[in-house]
Amino acid sequence: MMLTWVILVPVIGGGVAVLAERSGTDAPRWIALAAVAIDLALIIAITVTGPAALTAASAHGPWLAETYWRWIPQLGISFRLDLDGLSLVLILLALSLTALSVMTSWKEIAERVGMFHANLLWTLAGIVGVFLALDLFLFFFFWELMLVPMYFIIALWGHERRVYAAIKFFLFTQGSGLVMLVAILALVFIHRRATGVLTFDYFALRGTPLSPRLAFWMMLGFFFAFAVKLPTVPVHSWLPDAHTEAPTAGSVLLAGVLLKTGAYGLLRFVVPLFPQAAHAFAPVAMLLGAISVLYGAALSFAQDDMKRLVAYSSVSHMGFVLLAVFAWTSLSLHGAMVEIVAHGISTGALFIVVGMLQERLHTRDLTRIGGLAAALPRLSALMTVFAIASLGLPGLGNFIGEFLILLGSFSVNRSLTIVASLGLVAAVIYALALIARALHGPERIPPQAHMPLTDVGARETTVLAVLSAAILWLGVYPRPLLDAVATGLGALQSAAGVTMTSASGSGAQRTPGSAPGGDYSGVPVRYSPHSAGPAP
Repeated sequence: MMLTWVILVPVIGGGVAVLAERSGTDAPRWIALAAVAIDLALIIAITVTGPAALTAASAHGPWLAETYWRWIPQLGISFRLDLDGLSLVLILLALSLTALSVMTSWKEIAERVGMFHANLLWTLAGIVGVFLALDLFLFFFFWELMLVPMYFIIALWGHERRVYAAIKFFLFTQGSGLVMLVAILALVFIHRRATGVLTFDYFALRGTPLSPRLAFWMMLGFFFAFAVKLPTVPVHSWLPDAHTEAPTAGSVLLAGVLLKTGAYGLLRFVVPLFPQAAHAFAPVAMLLGAISVLYGAALSFAQDDMKRLVAYSSVSHMGFVLLAVFAWTSLSLHGAMVEIVAHGISTGALFIVVGMLQERLHTRDLTRIGGLAAALPRLSALMTVFAIASLGLPGLGNFIGEFLILLGSFSVNRSLTIVASLGLVAAVIYALALIARALHGPERIPPQAHMPLTDVGARETTVLAVLSAAILWLGVYPRPLLDAVATGLGALQSAAGVTMTSASGSGAQRTPGSAPGGDYSGVPVRYSPHSAGPAP
């Protein structure tokens, strides 16, 4: 029941925020922060003591908490929510970035403040639902639900071309979601024909006997939806426009959390549901990942708009995640999770910094600004931290994720891993170019800027200091994160027919069928522990 409240609290909080706007523009902001704080308290209560709960859960399967109701039994639809270490980490990331988004937009959003924060909380509710739902109908419901409030965030509070960007975002993500719905229905009906049972339950559907041809096409339906959301080349073009036109809080949620739902879908659904088809498709998926790494980095270097530069860097970083998922080794999967969290922190922080600069300078054009380090020393120093984190400097979180991904992928496909590693060099080029153009050289301040320029205050410094500490902690001591996701990742690999060992050294092996959330036995194909997919 507590998992249900984790979703309901932001929904209720959004409604209260709309009503509270009559009491003043600050009331919705405090209500949004309170809703996030309550959600965080619920998550802590569910997991009890964090690492201790995860250790205890490993003896009984990956699930820390479960909620199950019969929802529409005539159609085999249930209200099923399950929390494991994988979901826990992503929900904590979503809650943290939402709270920081509220603090960041404190002065930026001055109109319809209650409705803005309502849409922010409703987007959060949909995202949390995606990370918890293990009934495929319920998962699809939350998958589509989170798009609607994000559409309004972009369309109503965005910049000049906000309506165009919002419609493009909605068409890409909604259209790809409908393709996934067709794949879900096909899987459900084939399962019913084989077993006589109509169900959308994830665990029941995972053992459905499928012909290789059908499995491949259904896998592509799921993959397409998640690849668009990730995004990967060539279905990425909605992302730069959405990021460029969205308000700062919208960009932070898009980069920090919404993109991660695509990565989560690949991990949770594509390979465990269709292991043999995923193995057959792995070389193509890894090629798309490597292309995305280089393409995103190259286009980042070519941008004059700081927001578009950061947006294209997201395409590059998420290419590493795609490479890691289809390498499907212990190291690559752990690296993918570290990269997901590190990217959410560093890229979200860069969007916050760009938003602060735009608020002061009224432009994001790198051809019109420069030498800001003298006028804004604290903001410039913090921007430098996040830029060098994005390029993968050792000691910061992105380096750990990308290093583990490349190390884990090398034994699976050496040539594509080497190609993807060139993205690290390209990241250095575009990140240092951003620092040099914006912060150093002759001082150039556009005439429309607020003068005199004011450096970051206490609220802004707090937001950026928290993110700086997080990305440093992840780079210096990532073991708590690696341990937290080890059991969940081990269960996913076991579902596909392979056990694993945690990247931090602790065992994550599990006997098939031991998890209370579902039976992991009966998978008709088996992964080789040293291959990218199931052995023929």
